[in-house]
Amino acid sequence: MKTSEDLRFSLRAINRKSYPAYKSLAGSYTFGKYILNIEHVQGDPFAAPSRLSVKVNHKIAGFPAEYYGTKWNQTALEDYLIRRFHRQADKFCFQAKGSGKSGIITVSRCGQEVLERTACEIASDGVIVRFEVGFPANGRTINATELEKILFDFIPVCVEQSLYYGKTPKQELEKVIFLAEDQQYIREELKRRDMVAFLADGSVLPRESGVSDRPLKGGVPFKAPETMAVILELPHKGALRGMGIKKGITLIAGGGYHGKSTLLKALERGVYNHIAGDGREYVITEETALKLRAEDGRKITNTDISLFINHLPNGKDTKCFCTLDASGSTSQAANIVEGLEAGSKLLLIDEDTSATNFMVRDELMQRVVAREKEPITPFLERASDLYTQAGISTILVVGSCGSYFYIADKIIQMDSYQAVDITDETKKILENYPAPAVSAPDFHLPSGKRVIDLSGSVQKRKTYRGDGYVKERLKIKRMGKTAFSIGKENLDLRYVEQLVDEEQTQSLAYLLRYAKEHYGEGKNDVGSVVKALERILKAKGLSGICDGGNVPSGLAMPRVQEIFACFNRY
Repeated sequence: MKTSEDLRFSLRAINRKSYPAYKSLAGSYTFGKYILNIEHVQGDPFAAPSRLSVKVNHKIAGFPAEYYGTKWNQTALEDYLIRRFHRQADKFCFQAKGSGKSGIITVSRCGQEVLERTACEIASDGVIVRFEVGFPANGRTINATELEKILFDFIPVCVEQSLYYGKTPKQELEKVIFLAEDQQYIREELKRRDMVAFLADGSVLPRESGVSDRPLKGGVPFKAPETMAVILELPHKGALRGMGIKKGITLIAGGGYHGKSTLLKALERGVYNHIAGDGREYVITEETALKLRAEDGRKITNTDISLFINHLPNGKDTKCFCTLDASGSTSQAANIVEGLEAGSKLLLIDEDTSATNFMVRDELMQRVVAREKEPITPFLERASDLYTQAGISTILVVGSCGSYFYIADKIIQMDSYQAVDITDETKKILENYPAPAVSAPDFHLPSGKRVIDLSGSVQKRKTYRGDGYVKERLKIKRMGKTAFSIGKENLDLRYVEQLVDEEQTQSLAYLLRYAKEHYGEGKNDVGSVVKALERILKAKGLSGICDGGNVPSGLAMPRVQEIFACFNRY
């Protein structure tokens, strides 16, 4: 392995040469306490920055082994180190001057959720941080003096202040680890107590704005109604009171702007752990929970939606349904069925974003349009069977239709952002009103395996490179958090609402490309492909779907539910 002085010599040798000479720097260099890897060098100063990583041996880093002895502790520690490295890198970003992206130093910008990311990896032999640097140039002429400043002055400070335990605020880090252990304890307690969610007293659910996920200053602290209150004895925080939502059908009712959707949004994000100070760090939801909505215009392939839709007038088969342009009701039916396939045990639904004709048909409509003339069996008539026969719970926000009250196990009213249990009161009122007629056809879970053709319309190209033809990987381009392209095909994920980070979207693109490359011959069922990918992710993490040792810094782990959602829209 080369030394840091070898790197300094090489830098001075290529100073003021044409920009491609930077390519000669690729490789590994020992800097005493850590190893610097220059993994990919950008083509010019205006291209995507160069990819670098540093690796610190565990003995030198010095973090206690118990801080990364479990998956949840390790992810929390990695997240903490990324945030510290980012704060240091920010101080030096663009301090080295030049054209284009010269001088940029960047690492993943973490949000409110704690996600497993490739930006930091605690491996068996050390701590690895991956980041990007814009190699400086004047025009397209190398400015090695400025890069020397980055590699020998700036990066060592970032490493020293973020990746050595001796330089870390001990109490601050301990709180991070303790919070992760408390959050995991709550997740395990949900299973033991047959609950699907827990919201701690004092949680701040409202967000700063529609474009900010930070807690609203002065937001009303949450408090559990006495009838739904549970007290958990956490390993570190101790006794914590909050609202426990049991398995079954739970309604969230109330007037407009009183916090119904805010509560559902907090539950939707509760599948992820949150950082301290977020306000939702003790809002924990069943990890397979799936937020559902109507999605007009989405593509549906080989999906059995007969549980909800049957006897179409054109005779189309709803047990293997396909369309390039689904209606609101059809898309919502497909979303539920695909959610069941992904293993979801909790459905989160907001009446506001649902197809009305899919959710309910009142008695008058049933009299006017006979059941045999209506292909849709509304969700109202299926929700109870989903729970009693398939173990699928539902949390539903309602505001316009009272028919749901008859099937509810628990009814929560949001009143000025405070939760009130109105179940008993509502049940008494219902005694004076006849229950809506329900005559749904026999309940059955979707049958058969859904086949997906991963070959697509774009194949890997073959390019001549002197010693023969080699296959190139399909190009990926991410469009924010909501979409990406692979080859010439675009995927729209704007209604996959539990994607919280654009790095998760980038990972989905990598997963789809990997699946096309390894499972693209012939036809495969979606479940088998996703399970194969899940095994790789559990064994190797996100590096398992990358080019050997060439692991980019900008990937974050998506859930299985989002992987299914991506493949279902391909």
